[in-house]
Amino acid sequence: MKPQKSRNGSNLLILVFVILCTDMCSGANDFALGPVPSPATERLATLQVRVSLDEGDWTYELGQPARFTVRVFADETPLNGVEVSYKVGPEFFENEAVEAIVGAEGLIIEGGTLEVPGFIRCTVTVEYRGITYRGLATAGFAPDQIEPTQVEPEDFDDFWEGQLEAQSKIPLDAQLTLLPNECTATVNVYHVSFATGGGNDRGSARIYGIYCEPKAPGKYPAVLMVPGAGVRSYSGNTYFGERGVITLQIGIHGIPVNLSDELYTQLKSGALSGYWNSRIDSREHFYYRRVYLGCVRANDFLVSRENWDGQNLVVTGGSQGGQLTIVTSGLDKRVTALAAMYPAFTDVTGPLHGRAGGWPHMFQPNKEGVSPVEPLEEMIKTTAYYDTVNFARGITVPGYYGWGYNDVTCPPTSTFALFNTITAPKELKLLLEMGHSHPPEQSAAVKSWILEALHLE
Repeated sequence: MKPQKSRNGSNLLILVFVILCTDMCSGANDFALGPVPSPATERLATLQVRVSLDEGDWTYELGQPARFTVRVFADETPLNGVEVSYKVGPEFFENEAVEAIVGAEGLIIEGGTLEVPGFIRCTVTVEYRGITYRGLATAGFAPDQIEPTQVEPEDFDDFWEGQLEAQSKIPLDAQLTLLPNECTATVNVYHVSFATGGGNDRGSARIYGIYCEPKAPGKYPAVLMVPGAGVRSYSGNTYFGERGVITLQIGIHGIPVNLSDELYTQLKSGALSGYWNSRIDSREHFYYRRVYLGCVRANDFLVSRENWDGQNLVVTGGSQGGQLTIVTSGLDKRVTALAAMYPAFTDVTGPLHGRAGGWPHMFQPNKEGVSPVEPLEEMIKTTAYYDTVNFARGITVPGYYGWGYNDVTCPPTSTFALFNTITAPKELKLLLEMGHSHPPEQSAAVKSWILEALHLE
């Protein structure tokens, strides 16, 4: 399978992105950072690798060339004669690393262009005194035209309707335990659990979470908060509770969410290591079957509360939580709005078509160009029933969506493939420099949007 090809071009320059990270490794450069101020004996600094694009909105037309400019700074002063290593090309299919020298005026890298919708990324690293510094920028080419590679099975709806019907026959059996130390003056906080479908032999399992509700009597809208990938404890969300909302924050692994951190660490590296690929060769036994059903059952719990207003139900989350937000909204027509950030498990078959696919990248080829997973055909078939793209097609309610061009976990090729399939009312708020993170600007925008969707702002 060949990746999309690029050809070289040029244009004017404008700064578009700065990112910094450090990893311990051997240093290759040994240059002076500049004059040493008296009475200091040595000058130290955190280097910044700044990668710039020549379009201010980072977005290009098909066939239009993109040009990257690299500069290395210390204390806001450009450094001269710095040895760097860079890769450039379609995201996840960049060319082999190239060594170059960056002067104070910067290094220009011809990024080329794309003839089909997608993204080109330039990643630059600098090694200095045992630390590796990195910068990157990503150019989008007609992202509004990216279409998914994932195919929806003919029996997709029938499969999930059958799963939900079987679950509906299981009593909810909700159990709540008040957590006095977590309560606030206006919000009660509970550790909760309830029965769900998707257990062994299609029996029942349990979902655990933290439930928050206003202490004052009344009827309130509800928010379901679904988690990002991992194994951890949860503490709930009193922010919305203090604004007149009942909330449920769930874990997905069928274990209490208020245990010791040591236990979750052991599970993460032991029994639950790589859970996202567990039994992926079978649509009936894949790990996420129980998870998806559990998210819908979490809504069953929320709407069963006497203080729910009977109308408003929002689902929100990022990464795996973005995945679960879209899945839940596609399966459950009681949802009235959703807010999904950088959704995972989206168009995961992309690498089989020579382009980036979503986390967990099970089909991403190795250095020899060979997919590392077997049995390939069964896994491909299973993912079609679980890919976020195929649930996005069924969304009918307003949604907030947000991500950045520089996400290397849930790449924009995959998230735009999803976004472009949604026909319901939708808002996309891009923080272009954002990688796989949730900075304050995005967090504030999401909270505001949710409160507005709940008619509270």
